[in-house]
Amino acid sequence: MAILEKQEQKFLNQKDSPFIKSNFTPVVNKIQAKIPEKLQATLDTAFYMGFHFVFEKGNSLIEKTYNKDNIDVKYDLNNYALEKYMSKKHLKTLDKSSQQSKAINESIAAIEGGVLGLLGIGLPDIPLFLGVIIKTINEIALSYGYQYTSHEEKAYILYLICAAMTKEDLRKAYDQKIERLGKHIDAQTPMDIDLKAVMKETSDLLSNTLLTAKFIQGLPIVGVIGGVVNPLMVNKIGKYARIKYKKRYLLSKLSSINDSTGL
Repeated sequence: MAILEKQEQKFLNQKDSPFIKSNFTPVVNKIQAKIPEKLQATLDTAFYMGFHFVFEKGNSLIEKTYNKDNIDVKYDLNNYALEKYMSKKHLKTLDKSSQQSKAINESIAAIEGGVLGLLGIGLPDIPLFLGVIIKTINEIALSYGYQYTSHEEKAYILYLICAAMTKEDLRKAYDQKIERLGKHIDAQTPMDIDLKAVMKETSDLLSNTLLTAKFIQGLPIVGVIGGVVNPLMVNKIGKYARIKYKKRYLLSKLSSINDSTGL
């Protein structure tokens, strides 16, 4: 837990996201000045509709890209072994599944973003891109024994995306919100979640962050540069999601130990 909290603080204290620091070519810098003013509102809508589709209709499609039952069975076996032996070896085995899924989804995002960028496809890429992000988080959640169908868990996923994609101060504020929400979910405390409002909040944040990248991705050939952002985002979101779900998992184990010993 101490090691994980150090990793968490290191992530939260990063100054900027990797793609914000990326050194775009002089050609791209000139393109930035030509971004239409209306594109921001268009991106806001595109991301919101993308999340709406993924959560309302797309989860069943996303689940066809991985074996949910197999991940659930692996978790049950790994969790049983960990509870029985409480060793670092078995914890690493539990981690392995989430690490593999993150790496695979980064590759998918790189191919998807690069190909569509080469063809000059920007906005239509958004539902596919969001699908890869949600796929990544879903697989990580399942790896630590968490389901993702409730409104509360969907809001948790959206806040994970927000925290990973913001700068330092906001990132820490979102992290606190995630901590509180996770505790409420795991304690099964009733909550009033306005999922549409959270989707709108996340959509606005992503469109602000990715305005330049998605505009560039909509330009043939040079759009490949915009597509490079996709795997960077999946990597960052996946890394943060692994930390938070693993933390919830470890906290649940500590709670069980305390309950059994009367502490």
